Amino acid sequence: MVTEKITLKKQLEYQKSLNEITNKIHSARDTNEILLKLHGDLLDFFDADRLTIYVVDTAKKEIYSKIKTGNEPMEIRVLINKKSLAGYCAATGKLLNIKDVRDNDALRCIDPGLIFDVTWDEKTGYCTKQTLVVPVVYDRYLLGIIQLINKKTGDCFNQVDQAAVLDIAKVLGIAIFKNQKVAQNTRSSKFHLIISEAILNQEDINEAFARARKTGKSPEAILMSDFGISKDLIADSLSQHYNTRFIPYDDNMTIPGELLGDLKPGFFKTHVFIPVSDEGENIAVAMENPDYLPARDVIKRVIKKRNLEYCVSTREDIFRMIDHFFVGSSKDAIPDAGSIEEILGQLKTDDEDEPEESDSVAQDDRAIVQLINKTIIDAYARKASDIHVEPRPGKNNTVIRFRIDGACQVYQTIPYTFKRAIVSRLKIMSDLDISERRKPQDGKIKFKKFAPLDIELRVATIPTAGNNEDVVLRLLPAGKPMALDQMGMSDWALKAFTEMISQPYGIVLVVGPTGSGKTTTLHAVMAHINKPETKIWTAEDPVEITQEGLRQVQVIPKIGFNFASAMRAFLRADPDVIMVGEMRDEETVSMGIEASLTGHLVLSTLHTNSAPETITRLLDMGMDPFNFADALLGVLAQRLVRTLCKACKEPYHPAKKEFDGLVRAYDGDFDRLGFSHNNDFVLYRARGCPRCGHTGYSGRTAIHELLVGTEDIKHMIQNRSKVKELKQQAVKDGMATLMQEGIRKVCLGLTDFSQVRRVCM
Repeated sequence: MVTEKITLKKQLEYQKSLNEITNKIHSARDTNEILLKLHGDLLDFFDADRLTIYVVDTAKKEIYSKIKTGNEPMEIRVLINKKSLAGYCAATGKLLNIKDVRDNDALRCIDPGLIFDVTWDEKTGYCTKQTLVVPVVYDRYLLGIIQLINKKTGDCFNQVDQAAVLDIAKVLGIAIFKNQKVAQNTRSSKFHLIISEAILNQEDINEAFARARKTGKSPEAILMSDFGISKDLIADSLSQHYNTRFIPYDDNMTIPGELLGDLKPGFFKTHVFIPVSDEGENIAVAMENPDYLPARDVIKRVIKKRNLEYCVSTREDIFRMIDHFFVGSSKDAIPDAGSIEEILGQLKTDDEDEPEESDSVAQDDRAIVQLINKTIIDAYARKASDIHVEPRPGKNNTVIRFRIDGACQVYQTIPYTFKRAIVSRLKIMSDLDISERRKPQDGKIKFKKFAPLDIELRVATIPTAGNNEDVVLRLLPAGKPMALDQMGMSDWALKAFTEMISQPYGIVLVVGPTGSGKTTTLHAVMAHINKPETKIWTAEDPVEITQEGLRQVQVIPKIGFNFASAMRAFLRADPDVIMVGEMRDEETVSMGIEASLTGHLVLSTLHTNSAPETITRLLDMGMDPFNFADALLGVLAQRLVRTLCKACKEPYHPAKKEFDGLVRAYDGDFDRLGFSHNNDFVLYRARGCPRCGHTGYSGRTAIHELLVGTEDIKHMIQNRSKVKELKQQAVKDGMATLMQEGIRKVCLGLTDFSQVRRVCM
């Protein structure tokens, strides 16, 4: 009986303490007051050593510490994903009760990617062991996270603790939501920022609303046109009011074809929203009023994805996005081609159940012709290097993607019933066999025959799963070749490379993966040495860049006229310089070395990862090491990295840890670059603006690795030295590796380290 009385007394005390906490939550006037009042009470109630309460930063998709125990001034910010304890709780809405956060096996049982970041403990000298993490939610909307750390007794948080913290989180969610609503309602309008900075007063705002009602325009448009308010200020005011990011219209916005589905533009204009992008786990949706719940309900019905980010934009910008996604930019449209919406409308068939294998639409059907012409012109206008036509298996729509600055972007989706007609039309344009669907084919399109745009495209068709065929179109560059001093080489590399290509005989190789700019570099070389007294023969597949004074030959492998046979012909045609588009086989390499030893300068490309690896690759192909050593002048390896947009790149002073990371990655004499971690040292990061399509990057630059054929290198080739030894000697001779050259350009502010890591081993 005595034990029962003690237990009952503890339960009453527990319930009383819990009621006191919930009463404090309800009596607080704002969110900050709620969190401050709760701090000490929660620690005592749960007998916890530390507590962190996070709130959501919607714009950055993060949670950040609003209240936390400890004297450390640093704010804790955590991405909403499954890689951290608090981030996992925020992303999944699940409670976590961990007995030992350093037990990696236990964490992996919860989720394979879940880890505990020990760096916070290392910075503060604290030791985290037990933790209880719960989400603060109201009406399925995440508002924050409560994280209790370390029971003072050393025990794990128990079931009673779990039930109590869930009750508190529920009450806290209601209170925070209500306080946020009250705070929003106390603002005079969504243009509170403009009023608070005394740019306009409330009467001006009221007048703008009145004019908007009369003209049918949005208040934002009136403020910009009649009151001279900048769009940036409008964006800041709307973003602050709705607590989300502002998405402006941009001519280069990627068309989110898969998100648009089969919906019509009129539907989006009626509800004034448009899905803009699929960014990882989140679908960004631009809305005129992100707080309008009926519109949110419509969005949830038509975009059946869980993670939706409701962003704000002006009505006019949303309508322009809709027109851009369905119609396309008017400046890019060809005469009488019609809009994308009209073209796709013509592609609708009467029989919705028509099988996917149907060829009922003729390959020269006007709508198909218009669609392909417009796609090519849009790709050219957006400076795309490639167009990818990707029919999907079954009754999935065909996806068309553009590669711009090395990254693929979705352009449009086409109904699956017309994938045969699209591929057949492209084959007709490139003179390929439309009846052959089992083998890859290669061809070329001279687009001037089909539309008023003088460009050429290299076409490759490849059979894919589901009895489909993919088509990849490479837009061939036109115009004059680049100058050598515009290639972005370091002073040492430019001088050494210029001396190398000025020799009367020998072999120079430019190496790298497909799309790394090898052909562009070789044409820059030939432009430099192209003189009336020099006879230059080139064998290319295809001839992409033409130059006055060169004798350029297109090889045709299908009739036996390959690179090797072209070289044999060149040697009988009195050459000074021979350029071979690619050394694909042992015969071509052997002839190149032989030609270089008989008084000719030979230029060519090879697909290898680095300059030292090129030497071992050629020796493995069976080249005589003595002849090869005598012939080699040098090897230039290169990659293309995306450059930061000059209009919006953001300067910042990196932390010492980031600087040390660059020094480690450089793996060499970093001091020779002339950069040190002082107050003046600045790096740049991507930010995003309309000019770069909000990617933060615009254009590409080359990074180079030049191995010079010195006497030491020639001796090592004759002894068949290993790649590591060749690399060490080349560095002694002055070579900077691709990674080192990339880091140099990071320090110069041309790119960032993430882009360098994408292309460098």
